[in-house]
Amino acid sequence: MESSDALLARFLALHPKVIDLSLGRIARLLASLGHPERRLPPTFHVAGTNGKGSTIAFMRAILEAAGLSVHVYTSPHLVRYHERIRIGRPDGSRIVDEQRLLDAFRRCEEANGREPITFFEITTAAAFLLFAESPADALLLEVGLGGEADATNVITDPLVTVVTPVSLDHPEYLGDRITTVAAAKAGIFKPGVPAVIAPQDPQASAVLEARAERIGAPLVIGDQDFSIHEEGGRLVYQDERGLLDLPLPRLAGRHQHINAGTAIAALRTGGFDRLPVAAYEAGMKNADWPARMQRLTRGDLIGHAPEGAEIWLDGGHNPEGGRAIASAMADMEESRPAPLVLIVGMLGTKDAVGFLSPFAGLARELLAVSMTTQLAARPAEEIAEIAQDLGFVTSAHASVEAALASLKHQDWDHPPRILITGSLYFAGEVLAANGTPPT
Repeated sequence: MESSDALLARFLALHPKVIDLSLGRIARLLASLGHPERRLPPTFHVAGTNGKGSTIAFMRAILEAAGLSVHVYTSPHLVRYHERIRIGRPDGSRIVDEQRLLDAFRRCEEANGREPITFFEITTAAAFLLFAESPADALLLEVGLGGEADATNVITDPLVTVVTPVSLDHPEYLGDRITTVAAAKAGIFKPGVPAVIAPQDPQASAVLEARAERIGAPLVIGDQDFSIHEEGGRLVYQDERGLLDLPLPRLAGRHQHINAGTAIAALRTGGFDRLPVAAYEAGMKNADWPARMQRLTRGDLIGHAPEGAEIWLDGGHNPEGGRAIASAMADMEESRPAPLVLIVGMLGTKDAVGFLSPFAGLARELLAVSMTTQLAARPAEEIAEIAQDLGFVTSAHASVEAALASLKHQDWDHPPRILITGSLYFAGEVLAANGTPPT
């Protein structure tokens, strides 16, 4: 029997020889499908460089704690494509099942024919079909790349648009200046639709605010219209509607405080301001986003590491992500001292120096690994050479298992804290090897 993986392979064959960043191809396909993008639940459209998925995870956890049904679209996936699409139910959303996904893929393939279309465009159309045909109270829709020319931007009337922190990433598509990146993200703003902006780099903020004001999108700005801070071991959120005194998020790292605050601001701006406080509290405690400061406590990899070692997984891959993760590791070191070891796999297109620099002086050792599923993977020897130039004690290894096993042969005064990082694709390989894919 044909599988969704077989259709995904066929979709790759339809990829245009030259990609122009435009909405023409997906608009044509959606018209052939009867415009499912016009029949979506109230939609929160989320762009940004870092924190998009975590912000959506907080929003989902809060809404579902209030008993609401929530569809979710995120990318990329870690282990299986199905992770990108969650179908809302009153008792909590579920990753789309194989039969429903296969049916949507077949319908999209038939409607598209042999016309050129990108993998992301045709699969986004399939997601819109699934969301339009299943009632829900909200849709949390993540931009794939950029904003203005992203396939998700065919929606014309979102409930709220959201921009999480903007920094440099994907320079081959978005440019190498933060103002250019911010301009692409601001392309999701719509006239009359509130735009919630997380606390930003001043240059990015100026671009975002100018675009919103120019088209008439009401602004809700972090550190101006809402604020979030830690006080006495609690997370305090405040806006014009009042104050929320909440538990610290389950997701580790101070950067998650910003994501939690942005999520709350988006929900309150979108008319969900009467949710019970208990829903916000549960959202902080229950929000889950795999491969973002995720501690691995079970699975096949645990036995390869030194006894008593902590193993953490984060798919961060750009300079701002490196700074956020390093800060979280430094906070852990202050509260629970342990020697830090990095296991790193990266794409050749990413800024390895920018990502790794924040860990210099913090990590005792860096073990480099070549990813096995990505043609653009940076060789382990190259990662090790870059790390050595930054002052790391470093070595190259054939696999994560080999890297972990090498640590067993060292003498440790205290069990190490191991951070596996550098790429979401690498994180996916790790979760697959560990036997603990997202659910």
